[in-house]
Amino acid sequence: MSNEYDAWVGREEERAERIHASVAQAMAATLDTPAGLEEGDALPPGWQWLFFNPAVRRSGLGVDGHPKRGGFLPPIELPRRMWAGSRLQYLADIHVGDEAIRRSRIAKVVNKVGKRGSLWFVTVEHTTGVNGKPCIVEEQDIVYREATPPNATPAPTAERYDAQAEWGREVQPDTTLLFRYSALTFNGHRIHYDQNYARNEEGYPDLVVHGPLTATLLQQLALEQGAGKSLDCFEFRGVSPLFVSRSFRIEGRTQDDGSLALWARGPDGELAMSATATFR
Repeated sequence: MSNEYDAWVGREEERAERIHASVAQAMAATLDTPAGLEEGDALPPGWQWLFFNPAVRRSGLGVDGHPKRGGFLPPIELPRRMWAGSRLQYLADIHVGDEAIRRSRIAKVVNKVGKRGSLWFVTVEHTTGVNGKPCIVEEQDIVYREATPPNATPAPTAERYDAQAEWGREVQPDTTLLFRYSALTFNGHRIHYDQNYARNEEGYPDLVVHGPLTATLLQQLALEQGAGKSLDCFEFRGVSPLFVSRSFRIEGRTQDDGSLALWARGPDGELAMSATATFR
C-alpha cells in the first residue's frame, strides 16, 4: 500500500570519516574501561555509532534537538522520534585510524496504528566499509510517534521479566554518563539532558538513557562471554525506556544453538531491551 513518503524509499547518502583515536579513547573513559584504544586496534562493536553523525547547525535543529524534518529522512511531522532497534552483521573489523565510509539507504517507510495513535517506522540500511570492503551492515529502525497529551492515562506498569540469567551486571546511569554519550555521538535530543523537556514535552518521568548506549553495553557483555571470539550478528529491540539515576541490569544466557540471548532489565524487573548475538 502506497503512502505519502514513498518518494523517500531508495534515497541514499554517503559519509566519510576517520576513526579517530581520541574519540575511541573518550568512549573508553565514558564506559570506564581500563585502557583506551590506540591506532590499529579493532573498534569494539557499537562504537561505530560514535561516527558519521551529521553536524547540523543550531539553526537547523527542531525543538526536540534533532535536525529539522526533511533532507535524507522523510519529513514525518509526528513530534516524538526514537531509535527502536537494529539488526547488525559484523563482516570484518574496522580499526582505529581507518578512513571509513558509511553508505545509507532508506529501505522502507511504513505506517501503523498503535494503542496511543499513529506510528511511522523508517528502516535505514547502513553499510560501513574501509577501502571498498564492507565491514558492518546494519538495518536500523526509527519510529515516529504522536505526542503524549498532558492528561493522558499513564501507561500500564510493565510486567516483571522472568527470564533466568546465567551472567550479568548492574549499570548505574548518571547524568555524566548520559552527557558524555550525547556529546560523543553529537546527539542533541533533549530527552537525554533537559529534564523539563523530557517531563513536560515528551511525558517521561526523567532523563532517558540512550538506546544505542544500552545496546553497546549488551554487545560488550556478549564479548565477555565469547571467549575471544568476534561478534558475527547482533540484533536488539527497545521495549521500554530506562532513566537516569535508576540502576538497571544487563544480563544474558547461552541458548541451545550456541547464540546468546541478552537483555536489559529495568529497576522494577521490567524488560527494557532484548537482544541476540552470534559469533564468528
